Amino acid sequence: MSPAFDARLREAVQLENSGRVLEAIAAYERLLAQWPALPESWFNLAVLQRRAGRFEAALEAYRHALEQGVSMPEEVHLNRGVIYADHLRQDTAAERELAAALALNPGYAPALLNLANLHEDLGRRDEALATYERLLAIDPGHGEALARHASLKGATHAGDPLIARLQAALARPGLPAADAASIGFALGKLLDACGAYDAAFEAFAAANRASRASVATQAPLYVRAREEARVDALLAAFGSPGGTMAAPPVALPPGAPRPIFICGMFRSGSTLAERVLARHPLVTAGGELDLLPALVRGELAPYPQSLARATPQALARLASGYLEALAQRFPGAPLVTDKRPDNFLHIGLIKALFPAARIVHTTRAALDNCLSIYGLHLDQRMGYALDLMDTGHHYAQYRRLMAHWKARHGADILDLDYDDVVREPQSAIERLLAFCGLEWDDACLEPQLAAGAVKTASVWQVRQPIHGRSSGRAAHYTRQLAPLAAWFEAQGIR
Repeated sequence: MSPAFDARLREAVQLENSGRVLEAIAAYERLLAQWPALPESWFNLAVLQRRAGRFEAALEAYRHALEQGVSMPEEVHLNRGVIYADHLRQDTAAERELAAALALNPGYAPALLNLANLHEDLGRRDEALATYERLLAIDPGHGEALARHASLKGATHAGDPLIARLQAALARPGLPAADAASIGFALGKLLDACGAYDAAFEAFAAANRASRASVATQAPLYVRAREEARVDALLAAFGSPGGTMAAPPVALPPGAPRPIFICGMFRSGSTLAERVLARHPLVTAGGELDLLPALVRGELAPYPQSLARATPQALARLASGYLEALAQRFPGAPLVTDKRPDNFLHIGLIKALFPAARIVHTTRAALDNCLSIYGLHLDQRMGYALDLMDTGHHYAQYRRLMAHWKARHGADILDLDYDDVVREPQSAIERLLAFCGLEWDDACLEPQLAAGAVKTASVWQVRQPIHGRSSGRAAHYTRQLAPLAAWFEAQGIR
């Protein structure tokens, strides 16, 4: 190769390593335009395109990598499958890519794990179990596969051999903290289902400690003062009515769906609300879309301070971009739910982009909600979930922010209480449909029959008829939750 090639490649790699994603993409494109027979550079370009949210371009770059003979082609098919499943909601294409990866390497654990997860998302219990078992036959110590298999299989009593298997796995010397977290949360779930509540809480506590230990940094993952400052900044940016610019009404691009926003705390019933709406013939479930958070991280950074400089025209451009992305993912759908729970942080932004937007705010009893979060293996970026009192603090900040949004936009926000939905489904669902401007449809009383993948922790719960077994669950943990209950009482939180 020539000195010019060396310089171009060095430039692309340096930009990539420094995190300058868009500049690195441009550098790789210049390189590959002149020297296209570089499979690893096509692979690197695809990774960068995915990071930039350019999913179709990433798929194309991965295709070139395959054509040029990239090493480990099974990894390329895996990555293409993840893009199809997680970003483009094309589950058939995702399954095809994972099958291609396994045809090349039948023992490729990441593809087996993702295929089993996809089977779960699609409600294929037997296929998911079989795929987890196939992976465990290859690698009996695979912590994530063991945890997911156990959670899916379930246990009927505290002496179930599956519980003993999880406990033995946790006692294994040298078990990585990440595996200890996955297995520990699965153990807690099984013990809870068996009514062994003290042991379940101990398992959840140990799993949260392991999850924290799995993160390399020693810096705090949740800082209460920092969270309060974030909420303060949002309150200041979206202060008085009329104090924030708003986009002029944006015409829907041809074929673009209209969004219905669903948000609230994680584990507050948002997936159930989405599945109810998805049973209506006019509504498509969009799932946990990353469109608004991507704006906040990208074009609107630093957010929310950048909004002070935003013009109505700039907001209209962002709104149009959001709608175009929705149309790309869900062509021809009249209405699509954007069910990203933590979009409660961005209700002010939603109303700035879409002044007529309607927002379904899912709620749940505070202690039930916090307990459910504490017992779930969430991304460590949600550092509040690793400590019960931090979870309570985050909940209080959420309530503070929601009070502000409702004071400003109350007519456009519907509080949909989980306990109301499971106690009196028809009444609650009638209110939900009317709020969204939809005619009544009896099918909405059977959300368990909604088609499509479910990519949340409620994947199996929402495939059952509406039930109230999770209501009042905190009563089983009165002793463990007493400090949080006392703090909530002092804060006036019920």
